[in-house]
Amino acid sequence: MSHSERPQLRPYLAAAQDDGDPRFVVLWDKLALAPEPLRVSITEFFWLQQFDGRRTLREVQAEAIGQAGGQLLPLELFTSLVTKLEQALFLDGPSFRAKLADPVREPSCIGCYPAQPAALRRQMRGLFTGANGPGLPDRPKRERCLRAALIPHIDYARGGATYAWGFKEVYERADASLFVIIGTSHYGMRRFTLTRKNFKTPLGIVATDQDYINRLVKHYGAGLFDDEISHLPEHSIELEVVFLQYLYENQRNIRIVPLLVGPFQDAVDNGHSPKEQSDIKRMVKALRKVESETKEPIFYIISGDLAHIGPKFGDPEAVESNILRHSRLRDEALLKQAENVDPEAFYRLIADERDRRRICGLPPTYTVLEAIRPGRGKLLHYDQYVHPRGAESVSFASMAFYQ
Repeated sequence: MSHSERPQLRPYLAAAQDDGDPRFVVLWDKLALAPEPLRVSITEFFWLQQFDGRRTLREVQAEAIGQAGGQLLPLELFTSLVTKLEQALFLDGPSFRAKLADPVREPSCIGCYPAQPAALRRQMRGLFTGANGPGLPDRPKRERCLRAALIPHIDYARGGATYAWGFKEVYERADASLFVIIGTSHYGMRRFTLTRKNFKTPLGIVATDQDYINRLVKHYGAGLFDDEISHLPEHSIELEVVFLQYLYENQRNIRIVPLLVGPFQDAVDNGHSPKEQSDIKRMVKALRKVESETKEPIFYIISGDLAHIGPKFGDPEAVESNILRHSRLRDEALLKQAENVDPEAFYRLIADERDRRRICGLPPTYTVLEAIRPGRGKLLHYDQYVHPRGAESVSFASMAFYQ
């Protein structure tokens, strides 16, 4: 880097003083894109905070010398810090931009599932055939009337059987090769975020449908790629893609459209319907318009979980039987409104309790149901994961939506 260039830290970084030695600060990547945390001195930490894309290295050096009371600080100290940050993927520089420019999104959920294809296929089969699973999918039914499905995005170890119930119905009753996967955004800062990247897993690469994406951008407008980086660590799309690959491997050339949806907390806070928010209204209209222009069947996967309760999520009390029973009753009422295909009533139940149970599936579920308005829904499977010591509980369900 030349002395006239302006180094800039990349987004989604965090820092904390080193517990073992207060003379140092540990930097880490909240998106887990950087391979490991980076340890810098307190002095270096002050310098790197000047890497804002506006100051040259010479200007950073001059400011640092001023803070040090005129002590000589060779420029090499700053260039070496830039090199260290660049190599660690903490700088908005060539290494990081190359990662963003890669047309293939590498898997981020290895560990939730095996890296070896044969082992992954065995895991998938076991989720269908295990004690709580629905059995392996049958051949597709003659009546192919399924339009959308709500599927969990919790890890397979806790929610795999519920995934299987949903995907069995998808395989048997959906007649599509184009899957629009609309999932909860756990990292992004935007309401809606697309990516054009193809998705890679141990079972191969699934292409994104560029024509669909072009038309969605045309009808929605600008901004859908402003936070594309948030797709890289996100699991809510990837965990659905693995099931699709397993089910349609060597059978159908599937394509996907990966769309992440950020929180609806602003609507909950102001008491307004989500469809009164201009960006949500635009997305609903855009999804409808693109479907009307598409000559082949489209299947929609809603990737979302239900309640997140317990101390892990900020609640004061450990999860015990009465709390679980109450949460399950609230989930049942919520799922009934989804079965009725009433997205407004679904939202109101969550808003009325100020989303205290943190229903992360609200944004994708509301968006899809409002956009496509299927005829009816059917609950396929429901479950609650409960931590053995009551630290947390997460609930989730699979639901099918028919014409």
